[in-house]
Amino acid sequence: MFDNLVESSSHKEDLSRKGSFILATFVIYAVLLLAFFVAGIYWYDNHLGEMELELTTLVAPVPVPQQKQPEQKQEAKPQKVEQNVDVRRELIADVSRTELVPKEISAKASDVPPVRRGVTTIVGNADSSTANPMPAGPGVGTVVAAPTKVNIADEPPPPEPKAPRAPISGGVLNGKAISLPKPPYPQIARAAHAAGTVVVQVLIDENGNVVSAHAVSGHPLLQAVAVQAARQARFSPTKLSGQPVKVTGVIQYNFVAQ
Repeated sequence: MFDNLVESSSHKEDLSRKGSFILATFVIYAVLLLAFFVAGIYWYDNHLGEMELELTTLVAPVPVPQQKQPEQKQEAKPQKVEQNVDVRRELIADVSRTELVPKEISAKASDVPPVRRGVTTIVGNADSSTANPMPAGPGVGTVVAAPTKVNIADEPPPPEPKAPRAPISGGVLNGKAISLPKPPYPQIARAAHAAGTVVVQVLIDENGNVVSAHAVSGHPLLQAVAVQAARQARFSPTKLSGQPVKVTGVIQYNFVAQ
């Protein structure tokens, strides 16, 4: 019985000691966190003036005065000007003008009005008189003719751009080249005794220059030098219906083991 009591008392003290240790540890951590928090606030407050802060001010927009629309000027309508000219089918003098003697005398009155004083009269197919005749007087004048109306035809539409033609196939292009540099024999290929034919696919532009090249077959150690040599090749421009076109084909390089 006493053994059990001693064991129970020891166990109770152990639990009390562990509880005190955990509580003390919690209190220490809480104090440290509080101290760091307070220190951070003081540090931020001391360095607040050194920070670059932007001050944004909201300003109301300035009212823009409305511009007065310019008054539309009324275009003066051209007025029809009556020409000071009478038209007669026949020139007959007035009876008050005794200085003009008629060609013949008739008992029947003429239906053509006589020529009026101070008015220019011309012979025409009908009889008409001006509304406001101008009095005759000394003076000279110049007759100004209206400008001739010239009809300008619309400019023709620009020609539609022609769609680029697809490259044509030229097959093997070795014999069509005007300049075909030979590729060097690489030292690593010489050591490996690499040999054989390397086929390079090329695309030639309208001026005869190689714009793209890539190897399609051959020893891997020989493809790089073959492609580099193919890019330096030159060809004469190929024309189709008088227009230069692009050409695609292959260039073959034969390597002999050395």
